[in-house]
Amino acid sequence: MMGNTFGKLFKVTTCGESYAGGFRKNLAIPKELYGGLLTIVDGVPPGIKITPDMIQKELDKRKPGQSKLDSPRKEIDKVYIFSGVMEDDLTTGAPVGLVIPNVDIEDIHMDQYRSYKDVVRPGHAEYTFFKKYGDYADWVGAGRASGRETAARVGGGAIAQAVLDTFGIDVIGFVTESHGIKAGPISYEQAKANYRKNELNCPDLEKAEEMIADIIKVKEEGDTCGGVVEIIAKGVPSGLGEPVFDKLNATIAHGIMSIGAIKGLEFGAGFNHAELKGSESNDEPYFDSASGRVRFKTNNSGGFLGGITNGEEIRIRVAVKATPTVSVPQATVNMSKMENTILEPITRRDPSLCPRIYPVCEAMVRIAILDALYMAKAYRGVSNLDPKWDRI
Repeated sequence: MMGNTFGKLFKVTTCGESYAGGFRKNLAIPKELYGGLLTIVDGVPPGIKITPDMIQKELDKRKPGQSKLDSPRKEIDKVYIFSGVMEDDLTTGAPVGLVIPNVDIEDIHMDQYRSYKDVVRPGHAEYTFFKKYGDYADWVGAGRASGRETAARVGGGAIAQAVLDTFGIDVIGFVTESHGIKAGPISYEQAKANYRKNELNCPDLEKAEEMIADIIKVKEEGDTCGGVVEIIAKGVPSGLGEPVFDKLNATIAHGIMSIGAIKGLEFGAGFNHAELKGSESNDEPYFDSASGRVRFKTNNSGGFLGGITNGEEIRIRVAVKATPTVSVPQATVNMSKMENTILEPITRRDPSLCPRIYPVCEAMVRIAILDALYMAKAYRGVSNLDPKWDRI
């Protein structure tokens, strides 16, 4: 399996599966070492304060079993730092390594997966895993294709944010739509003021109640629903990103679209650009005498021009599909018998992924921005441009 590293200078590598350790529970080793998730972060500068509590705070946003909107799986997602940090919780400049053990790997749940391990679950990756890995594919809880894999990304994103904090860059994600119920326009200030004030993390507190009631209703029907997550990056300087293949918005799109449940993405006005004239779509620049910099009257571009940041807020919207595991009977195929069959899974699931996926989106945006910041500073350090361009 390839493609487990994201980034060029600030790089995050992950490994681990949904039920990693489930077949190793009888070894004479601490239970924390049975199996789980690992994260290795290259490119962390020395002298950055990183504590387990800082990372745990991010992991707690996405861990299951916290509310009626989550999967009942009881993973504590306790993180251990095992390299790259020494006295006073300061980084040394060496790679930072994280361990997140799996603890809820009971036989009863593994046997549920075993009972239909040769059956393709609609909406899951079983068919494509059969094509790539044959009989060797991990069939317990979707293995590497499971949403559990994203906990390792959140750990890497927490380290990225610790570095971004030193530059005054903030990344925040939140839910703005669920099963067709839409919140009103959300500003950065509103998102910060109402961050995590409800189980869905929707800053529109009134609409959030309506969304939550609807999700519970869908859950009682044995079904699931999708929604929309928005991400804002505030304080990102202009000039990040390269103008061709490594546009920063392209890199961010790569990171976010690598999250299994994300099925669509737009920046700024996004698909609404198709309805606008050029004069309406364009963000008109102006000289802001107070800051001495060029600003823009609107932000239809979502913070980018030519794939390079323009100093305005980066605004992203992503479509989150409904959790594919449902209790509604669906047609499928038994791959061992090559026969059509009907499947009605009995395993645990999230009635909506929205309450737990926004921190994963935050993590991928943070990693992408920090990587671009490294490249911009490296390039600027060896260029001969007049310093006046740094001041606009």
